[in-house]
Amino acid sequence: MSKSFDRLVSIMGMLRGKEGCPWDRVQTHKTLKPYLIEEVYEVLETIDSNNSQEMCNELGDLMLQIVFHAQLATEKNKFNIDEVCERVCEKLIHRHPHVFANTRADTPEKVLANWEKVKRLEKTNKGKSVLNGVPTSMPGLLRAWRLQNKASSIGFDWNKTDETFDKLLEEMGELIEAYSRRDSNAIEMELGDLLFSLVNVARFLKTNPEEALRKSTNKFISRFEYMEKAVADSGREIDKISFKEMGELWDMAKKDGL
Repeated sequence: MSKSFDRLVSIMGMLRGKEGCPWDRVQTHKTLKPYLIEEVYEVLETIDSNNSQEMCNELGDLMLQIVFHAQLATEKNKFNIDEVCERVCEKLIHRHPHVFANTRADTPEKVLANWEKVKRLEKTNKGKSVLNGVPTSMPGLLRAWRLQNKASSIGFDWNKTDETFDKLLEEMGELIEAYSRRDSNAIEMELGDLLFSLVNVARFLKTNPEEALRKSTNKFISRFEYMEKAVADSGREIDKISFKEMGELWDMAKKDGL
């Protein structure tokens, strides 16, 4: 390992030691969970902003979380950071037979198919479902996308993109019908089916639905803040203008490229 990585591991050990940091010393795997999730999303933000220096910083923060968890496990003699690295190395070699063995895979699609096949065999040998391995704590759209990909790897899938649109329209009709009955339980169920079908459409269009929604949400924020600033600059308050004027300002934001 590099000297800088060894240094990071050493510093983490010192922080957890008797003379270390009081905050670091009381942390557990569970108390660190929010920070791990937060760091992942901060890395994603730097990717979207194309800020390489900030990405470097945030990747370091994410790496710190991994080292922190490994340190906690080391203290309980469960595993250490070397074992973490060794296992991921073994996994990479095993799941890339087109690089480290004689399997052929000339396209990214074939590589992905091989990857899922190897994972499926690993899980079958352990008596696990094809769908196993997708965390329940993942964001809903992303979890649906991963589960659908896994089901697709064994042929459980639509044949054409048009079929996913047909299913989407079918689910929309069922949601409208549930709404017409004012059946709250059915509305929730049908809305879930509609979203799940929309994820299927996204998958066939080779678009990550979680990423698409995140970008649209960020776009919404930019346009809304444009509208707020325009109203504030005119000496008024945002909740005092009409919805029609809000719409006009929204269109101005779109014309300005937001």
